Amino acid sequence: MGAVSYFFARDLYAQYHVPIGIINSSVGGTPIESWISETGLKAFPAYVKDTTRTNPAPPAPRKSADRGLSEKWASFSYSPKGWKHFTIPGFWEDQGLRDLNGVVWFRREVNIPASLAGLPAKLFMGRIVDADQVFVNGEQVGNTTYQYPPRRYTVKEGILKAGKNLIVIRVTNSAGKGGFVPDKPYELIVGDKTVDLQGDWQYKVGEVFPPVVEKPAPSNFTPTALYNAMIAPFTSFSLKGFVWYQGESNVGKPQVYEQLLPALAKDWRTQFKQPELPFLYVQLPGFQDRTMLPVESNMAVLRDGQLKSLSIPRSGMAVTLDLGEWNDIHPLTKKPIGERLALAARKLAYGENIVSSGPIYESNQIEGNRIRIRFRETGSGLSIHKTDEDELMQFAIAGKDKKFVWAKAVIERNTVVVWSDEVAEPMYVRYAWADNPDGANLINVEGLPASPFRTDH
Repeated sequence: MGAVSYFFARDLYAQYHVPIGIINSSVGGTPIESWISETGLKAFPAYVKDTTRTNPAPPAPRKSADRGLSEKWASFSYSPKGWKHFTIPGFWEDQGLRDLNGVVWFRREVNIPASLAGLPAKLFMGRIVDADQVFVNGEQVGNTTYQYPPRRYTVKEGILKAGKNLIVIRVTNSAGKGGFVPDKPYELIVGDKTVDLQGDWQYKVGEVFPPVVEKPAPSNFTPTALYNAMIAPFTSFSLKGFVWYQGESNVGKPQVYEQLLPALAKDWRTQFKQPELPFLYVQLPGFQDRTMLPVESNMAVLRDGQLKSLSIPRSGMAVTLDLGEWNDIHPLTKKPIGERLALAARKLAYGENIVSSGPIYESNQIEGNRIRIRFRETGSGLSIHKTDEDELMQFAIAGKDKKFVWAKAVIERNTVVVWSDEVAEPMYVRYAWADNPDGANLINVEGLPASPFRTDH
């Protein structure tokens, strides 16, 4: 959220040349109910009851039994024995290490010409699940303690040598698949030379963690906890508006989100004693594997709840489907998200008469074997985002059985007409209804993407 809020404020400053202060209250991976006060949760008895939950004391620190540390596997002088082959990028669950939580070491030798020896370099190791320490020729050049940041490390002047150089990575993972996320950059850049680090590495297990009983959710997941810690202290401030970017941690139970998001907006306005403050929020971007057939999707249900929350007075939503990454819940593209939020702020908070949103579903009409969809926020007209496809994608249609199939869709008189030869009597349409609706390309002429929607409820 920090980068998004920066670009949001920067864009507004460029418009009005008035200094803007941002209060950044954010904790990754937390559910919406932890950001609402107890008063704001009164309509949700289950959450109010959960505010009384306490967490047990954390376990005592466990002494590391990592052989890689005791035997100095990162050392340039270490002679490897018993190491096996591993392909980076990839996860060790998929390469012979099933159900392993622990520490795994990886090593690879690269050759550097004498003309580049001693120069500083950039080491890109994509994204690693979960934590890592990276060594070059025995010297640590970087470490990251959790999975989401991109691994961009600097190799200082004097570390690289002419000829053989050793890169060693210590990876720690406690749950799920450990390893290296695909479709990210893995390379060493020194001078005018780029060394591709994808492909064959060696690995060896340093430590296996014993099985643990499922741990309770951390205290910042408790309803009201983050409101009390990170919102309540600021309620005496006079604000211009709110910006909200969250949702992934509620995907497991998405149906209630369409009640919780308005409850949060109402609660914050009440607590700050500013009932008319603009409430701006980000609809979740695409994430996870692409599906080739119409499917049910919790992520889509949650986005639908975000769409319905436009019923909140003086609210605005930034659609970001096109800005996601299938393999990264925290996509790197932040600037356009901030700029789209700024458009909403310029309209709601500053009163500009501008197009601030992409097309928003309004109504549908069945016309024989076709369904016509009408939108608001069409700006200068509906259009198709020019990518590899020159026709509308990610529309699905169904009859009364709600068995959705891919549909043809065309723009006609600033509406979209949808049909399929497989559905003689259509009743319902969905658009971009998937975790990652890759290829969704309905926009307005101003270039802002349409929100996902469904007509079946």
